[in-house]
Amino acid sequence: MTQRLHLVYGGELVDPGDTVFRDVEDIHIVGIYPDYASAYDAWKSEAQRTVDNAHMRYFIAHLHRLQEQEVAEAQNREKD
Repeated sequence: MTQRLHLVYGGELVDPGDTVFRDVEDIHIVGIYPDYASAYDAWKSEAQRTVDNAHMRYFIAHLHRLQEQEVAEAQNREKD
C-alpha cells in the first residue's frame, strides 16, 4: 500500500492576497494525515473555524510529493 502523507498548516497572513505569514513562529500545525481526504476534512474544519478572520489561511502540503522527489533524485545520483 502506498502512503500519501499530507500536512495541514496555517496562520495569519500579512496580506490576504498573498501567502506570506505574519509570524512564522505562530504557524498552526494542524497535523499530518495519511491521505488527501483526511487532510481536506481537517483543512475545511480549520478554515471554517477561522472564517471571520480574512487574514487567516490554511493550506494542504503534499508531503508524499517531496518524498517521491527525494527518491527520484537519489536514483538519478546512483545512475551517474
